[in-house]
Amino acid sequence: MRSLHRLLGQRFLLVALSSFFILCFGVSGYMLVGHYPFLDALYMTVITLTTVGFQEVRPLDSDGRLFTIVLITLGVVFVAYHVAYVGQMILEGSFLEVYRRRRVRQKLNQMKDHYIICGYGQMGRYIVRQLLRHQVPLVVVETNESQAGELQELGVPFLIADAKEEENLLAVGIRKAKGLVAVVHSDTDNVFIVLTARDLNRDLFICARASTSGTERRLRKAGADRVVSPYASGAMRIAQNILRPTVTDFLELALSGDGMELSMEELVIPAGADLIGKDLVHSGIRSDYNLIIVAIKRREGTMIYNPSPGEVLEQGDTLVAIGPRENLDRFAEGLFGTSKRS
Repeated sequence: MRSLHRLLGQRFLLVALSSFFILCFGVSGYMLVGHYPFLDALYMTVITLTTVGFQEVRPLDSDGRLFTIVLITLGVVFVAYHVAYVGQMILEGSFLEVYRRRRVRQKLNQMKDHYIICGYGQMGRYIVRQLLRHQVPLVVVETNESQAGELQELGVPFLIADAKEEENLLAVGIRKAKGLVAVVHSDTDNVFIVLTARDLNRDLFICARASTSGTERRLRKAGADRVVSPYASGAMRIAQNILRPTVTDFLELALSGDGMELSMEELVIPAGADLIGKDLVHSGIRSDYNLIIVAIKRREGTMIYNPSPGEVLEQGDTLVAIGPRENLDRFAEGLFGTSKRS
């Protein structure tokens, strides 16, 4: 992108210098050949180059007419060359690309609490589609320009750039972002992205991919909050499909929300919620919303699995609830005053 802007800047400078040169050439020529004063020479040069057809200051002699022919020829060649160049850039999409990138940058400047997805390969593509489905604001950083068409069709803001570069992460609003996902193909690149991202935003939630053994430890040292190994996760799912196929099918359907009414969701109890200080049995979660709380994560990180009916709810608790999607949305609306879940 930077090279494209530099090319356009160089082209603009060339046009400006060429225009200035032709203007100086015309003024000097009329002053020398036709013995015009400066203002009259400038007037003659302008009306000659613009071909507006105004009357000459005074009739030209043969030398003046010959010079005018040369000046007109230079002007026509100049205009034709630059018009052809601009037309080529339009046909190649360069101007449209600059315009699109400027629009993307304007949109990125307005974004906050969004997620930055670094890498749009197989994992990145699935992550983007899942987040879009849940209306999570996001932006993609990808080095492969061939992915641009698909991202445009999805309506996802993106930047074709290297996520390892600090300036590119700043361009996608990392200081205002809520989280970053590093899923490029190289583990080394993922480590570097995590290091750079953590340095730019200490409060950022970072999730990274580890393809090889030993990388998980390096990613956590670099600053990743969560590390996912697709091979280990895939092996675990295959084993669970053999050992507990029904449980695996249920969890996959509940987490994905596809093909069944039942879904699983996590919701954080905000300040001022009516649930604070109540135990589960009197909270109305089961009786009013027909939801089951399978786990509670305390604010300090303690996990309570299969909580008892007498478990008291506190501000900042994360409730892991399971139930019909519609009921989960109703519960979230009652909890936050909106259907949006934290």
